[in-house]
Amino acid sequence: MDYLTDRPQFVRPQNCVSDMVVCSTGAPQGTVLSPFLFTLYTSDFSYNSGSCHLQKFSDDTAIVGCVSSWDEQEYRTVITDFVNWCGTNHLQLNASKTKEMVVDFRRRRTPQTVPVNIQRLDIEMAESYRFLGVHLNNKLDWSTNTDVLYKKGQSRLYLLRRLRSFGVCRTLLKTFYDSVVASALFYAVVCWGAGSTERDRKRLNRLVRRASSVLDCSFGLPGGGG
Repeated sequence: MDYLTDRPQFVRPQNCVSDMVVCSTGAPQGTVLSPFLFTLYTSDFSYNSGSCHLQKFSDDTAIVGCVSSWDEQEYRTVITDFVNWCGTNHLQLNASKTKEMVVDFRRRRTPQTVPVNIQRLDIEMAESYRFLGVHLNNKLDWSTNTDVLYKKGQSRLYLLRRLRSFGVCRTLLKTFYDSVVASALFYAVVCWGAGSTERDRKRLNRLVRRASSVLDCSFGLPGGGG
């Protein structure tokens, strides 16, 4: 515990140095121990019932509720309890970054949903949301996620072409493809790979074929898709 007790720290932007302060709470930012301590600190709040579930990963938290007959009482109670718990335990919620997404496939028109209010701020109702790097939408398909991956892949494929134009050897180009291009295209593929449409797979496979032509070798989507 000597590492965490009375530990001084300062900030140095360029040539300016701030005053030295001592950390009286928490753990130093950027340390390996910090994520584990945060997870341990927040582990006592959990909720899991037949209609509501609290999903936590480090400091990202999602409350998932299954609402039937427009009865949102349990769903909103869980949100209120979580907000109160954060206040009691000196954790500050970022309400401006919090989003609510409603998935509703019923054909008949539903009553207008009252937005969730946290810290006197109405939470924005979003059609899509990025959670742990994966883009989810209210249609529960992967079109939004594919659009993001495709745009990211295009920009990184441009860099691959530029490297080839500079005469970079094929081995380094292959390393760049694996670490920069493919890592972006296939991020969390175990989540969306099986559920993506043929159109989505063809779009991503088109980028893979372009990368193959740059490297003069054959690639493909994981699982042989596209």
